[in-house]
Amino acid sequence: MATAGQITGNFYRPIITSVGNDCRRHVSTRFLPLPRRNVTSRLRPIMSVQVGNEMPPASSSSSTVDMEQLVGFLYEDLPHLFDDQGIDRTAYDERVKFRDPITKHDTITGYLLNISFLKNIFAPDFQLHWAKQTGPYEITTRWTMVMKFLLLPWKPELVFTGLSIMVVNPETKKFCSHLDLWDSINNNDYFSLEGLVDVFKQLRPYKTPDLETPKYQILKRTSNYEVRKYEPFIVVETNGDKLSGSSGFNNVAGYIFGKNSTMEKIPMTTPVFTQATDPQLSSVSVQIVIPSGKDLSSLPMPNEEKIKLKKLEGGFAAAVKFSGKPTEDVVRGKENELRNSLSKDGLRAKTGCMLARYNDPGRTWSFIMRNEVIIWLEEFSLD
Repeated sequence: MATAGQITGNFYRPIITSVGNDCRRHVSTRFLPLPRRNVTSRLRPIMSVQVGNEMPPASSSSSTVDMEQLVGFLYEDLPHLFDDQGIDRTAYDERVKFRDPITKHDTITGYLLNISFLKNIFAPDFQLHWAKQTGPYEITTRWTMVMKFLLLPWKPELVFTGLSIMVVNPETKKFCSHLDLWDSINNNDYFSLEGLVDVFKQLRPYKTPDLETPKYQILKRTSNYEVRKYEPFIVVETNGDKLSGSSGFNNVAGYIFGKNSTMEKIPMTTPVFTQATDPQLSSVSVQIVIPSGKDLSSLPMPNEEKIKLKKLEGGFAAAVKFSGKPTEDVVRGKENELRNSLSKDGLRAKTGCMLARYNDPGRTWSFIMRNEVIIWLEEFSLD
């Protein structure tokens, strides 16, 4: 699906209200400017609607196209993109034009065949974040798509986030074009070599153990990092010595292996976190995540005073993934690069950072180790 370049001119941002518990957003008839990303002249023709030689006058057609109803339809229909029900093909012109940086189709049949291919080869998980009317005959959606390449033995995870710009034919009242823009590249033209490279970069092997991890949703993936929304989770923690260090790990591991007040053995999870809370990254704790079925009131007490149970409230965080041995210099370098990228993109980062280590260093080749540097964000919005 898509990422962003820059679109010249303006979108129009509707005044929106939330209705009910499903967070569906309906649009009024007022529009405010919405900055767009750049799409070159080769893509602009598929974003306009031509009926005969010109667009029908707005006064004669705007009342006959219920854009609010189409926004609601997309909230209902797009979540079925890759399930057995599938999307409703009758909502699209037969000659609908679909474009993303590496794929194009000019019929609804070709578009549906592409969806079927992705479904069988990549097992996609599609999440629709919002849909809004952004022009007289235009609806923009924001989404995340996470895919696993099932044909490769290590089943790499590919993540794409971005916008879809969908244009409505005012005569047929159906979608006649669909343009995807990816957040991770600048050149969203078809055919984008940058887009192809972005795909291949995500095929590299990482070993993620088949263990429970803290639950999070990927909201946005750029070329340098991804933004996640973490659900609350519980950790057992003690003091560490440095971000890349192992001091304290045996103490917290002992807790989950039965060295607690009831001698209960708790299932192992991944990753192991080392978290620094000060700007110098010197005040460090080592943490193991407790499985999600547990709560603080039901967990046994630690046998040692220096071991604590703590609930982390989750929230928005930026993460960068890397392989190899996470030495202190490497980790601090990744933290600095990530913090600079966030500042450049106008995101406010909190003090400190976390190192997430997913693998047993004694049993995993360094080139397939999965490590992440994570920085909590003050706030984040997809609007």
